Amino acid sequence: MKTIFSLFLLIALTSCVQAQSPGIITQDVATFKKTIQSKKVQLVDVRTPAEFSAGSIEGAQNIDVKNAEFKTMAAKLDKKRPVAVYCLSGIRSARAANQLKEMGFKKIYNLDGGYTAWAK
Repeated sequence: MKTIFSLFLLIALTSCVQAQSPGIITQDVATFKKTIQSKKVQLVDVRTPAEFSAGSIEGAQNIDVKNAEFKTMAAKLDKKRPVAVYCLSGIRSARAANQLKEMGFKKIYNLDGGYTAWAK
């Protein structure tokens, strides 16, 4: 029981640290929609090309975070402009957001719940 509680606590603390990481802002659907409509953001769908072709947010470009060339393709984005990322559920986009931050991007918006939440 103590091990399970410790594991739960570790996961909760790790989640909080990632969510509060400077420069990465996780947003609900309504806020994300306002962000991509009101700001000059670069909208990036980090899902696979097959997922992207099955449906995406209008104006998004597809840069698959699972592709070995993700950083090379993402390097073509303008580091001076904010980037908004999403995937299917929010897990891959959180990983992509961290990679973009490591690459020097200053403001990254991540869609909480991903395209699944967006489509509801």
